Amino acid sequence: MTLETVEEHRSHGGVQGVYRHASTSTGTEMTFSVFVPEHAEGARLPVLWFLSGLTCTHANVTEKGEYRAACAEHGVIFVAPDTSPRGEDVPDHEAYDFGQGAGFYVDATQEPWAKHFQMRHYVEQELPALLAQHFPVDMDRQGITGHSMGGHGALTIGLRNADRFRSVSAFSPIVSPLNCPWGEKALGGYLGTDRETWREYDACALIEDGARIDGLLVDQGTGDNFLEDQLKTELLVAACESAGIPGEIRMQPGYDHSYYFISTFLAEHVAWHAERLKR
Repeated sequence: MTLETVEEHRSHGGVQGVYRHASTSTGTEMTFSVFVPEHAEGARLPVLWFLSGLTCTHANVTEKGEYRAACAEHGVIFVAPDTSPRGEDVPDHEAYDFGQGAGFYVDATQEPWAKHFQMRHYVEQELPALLAQHFPVDMDRQGITGHSMGGHGALTIGLRNADRFRSVSAFSPIVSPLNCPWGEKALGGYLGTDRETWREYDACALIEDGARIDGLLVDQGTGDNFLEDQLKTELLVAACESAGIPGEIRMQPGYDHSYYFISTFLAEHVAWHAERLKR
């Protein structure tokens, strides 16, 4: 699998890069970023995936996330994929919450989306294989986190692949797309009207259906204007309590949905993942 280097920069002793490749999953070029901390020659490092939210690309967290110092301290590679396929030949929608920039980390089954919008396969299969080929990663030590739509992606991918991800966290996640307008629009559009097919893309439904992880860290701002209608953190609290999943779900007073919030706590998440990835 060929990889093109878009840019690389020295940072905190390591290298922050942006890379591009031709994706077989989406049928488009895909761009992602990777931070590799300084390490001994031949060493293989744990990896933390960060999945971004609606309208975002790899660049949002790369430029605003403030994670590199923590990754350098703990020896963790940080990977940020894009949120959807893009391009003139890729279908789109006039709304910000559907189409390009809003892939919802699903494998679409409905036209015209099915040809390109295969983000689940891209994140779960194709990009990890590419990462293992080109970067010094230890694929037996993976963690995953994300924000908003990406928090939904992190939770659902982590729950479906508990044997692969040792640690799962999220910022302001959409915890139950079955029960919010963003989810109704996205899952209905990409997957069709059969709501049973949506359950594998809903963290609360996955837990209800038997998916389990060893622990969970979630940060949610109380000043988030999407909290009541879209995010509904209380549903995840109830699901974890019912299933006996030890979830540390923290309501952070006054914080909103922005990267001012994420950047405040992202280093803590890196450290939390690092502790679990060293085991």
